[in-house]
Amino acid sequence: MWIADNWKDYEVIDCSAGEKLERWGDYLLIRPDPQVIWDTPKRHRGWKKPNAHYHRSDRGGGHWQFFDLPQQWSIRYRSLTFQLKPFRFKHTGLFPEQAANWDWVSERIRQAGRSAERPVKVLNLFAYTGGATLAAAAAGASVTHVDASKGMVSWARENAKSSGLEQASIRWIVDDCMKFVEREQRRGNTYDGIIMDPPSYGRGPKGEVWKIEDAIHPLIRSCASILAPDGLFFLINSYTTGLQPAVLSYLMHTEITARLGGHILAEEIGLPVRENGLILPCGCSGRWEH
Repeated sequence: MWIADNWKDYEVIDCSAGEKLERWGDYLLIRPDPQVIWDTPKRHRGWKKPNAHYHRSDRGGGHWQFFDLPQQWSIRYRSLTFQLKPFRFKHTGLFPEQAANWDWVSERIRQAGRSAERPVKVLNLFAYTGGATLAAAAAGASVTHVDASKGMVSWARENAKSSGLEQASIRWIVDDCMKFVEREQRRGNTYDGIIMDPPSYGRGPKGEVWKIEDAIHPLIRSCASILAPDGLFFLINSYTTGLQPAVLSYLMHTEITARLGGHILAEEIGLPVRENGLILPCGCSGRWEH
C-alpha cells in the first residue's frame, strides 16, 4: 500500500462506526467513510467536540452540522497551500491521500532533469482543485489542467495563487476530459506524463454522462495515444470499489506497456490513523513509468 504519511497539517485521528475524525489544520471534522465498518470505542475528545460534522442521510446525500468552522481556511503540504471549504457530498476540496501520488509525480519530473526550454509536459485530467497540478508545476513541469467544472478550475487557480504558482506554466481548461483528449489526438499533441483521477459517476459541461466502468478503458486507450514515445509516467487513481489494483494494472498493460515498454505497479493508497495505528484504505492507484 502507498501511504500518504508526510502530512503535518492533516491527519486521521480515529475512525469508527462508519465515520472518521480528522484534523484539517486547526479544525476537527467528522465525516462518513464507507470503509470504516468496525465499531470501536470513540475515546478521543474530538468525537464530542468537532468543529463540523457531516451526517449521511439514509435516503442518500447528507448535510453538514457546523459548530465552529470558518467558511474557508487553508492548510499546507510541503511548499503547497490549499484553500478548503466544506461543500456538498461531505467534501472539503482536497483528498489528502493523493499526497502519496503527488510525491511520486514530483519525483518523476525532477529525475527527468529537463531544462526550462523543454520542460516535462503533463496532462492532468479530472483535475479537481489542482493538487496534482500544483505538485507537478512546483517540480518544474508545464501542466495542462482539465476539469469539466468551471467552479473547480477556479478553485484550483486560487490554490495556485496561494502556493505562489500564479505565474507557473499551467493551462487551465474547462472541458469534458474525453473530448479534450480526442482533440489532442487530432492535433498531434503529446505529453510526457498523464494523470487522471476520474469519478465513479459524473456529467460533463453539456450534460455528458460519465460512468467509470464504461468509459475508463476507452479513455486510457485514447490517452495512451497522446503519451510521448519517450514518456515518463502515467498515473490513474480510482475510488471505485470494483476497480481493484489488478484491474488498473491490466488496463494500463494492454494500452501502454504493450506499446512503449516500461513497467507498472498498482496498489491501494491509504492514510495512517493516529489512535489505532492502522492504515485507512482510500481507493487504489496504478502507476506506469519507463
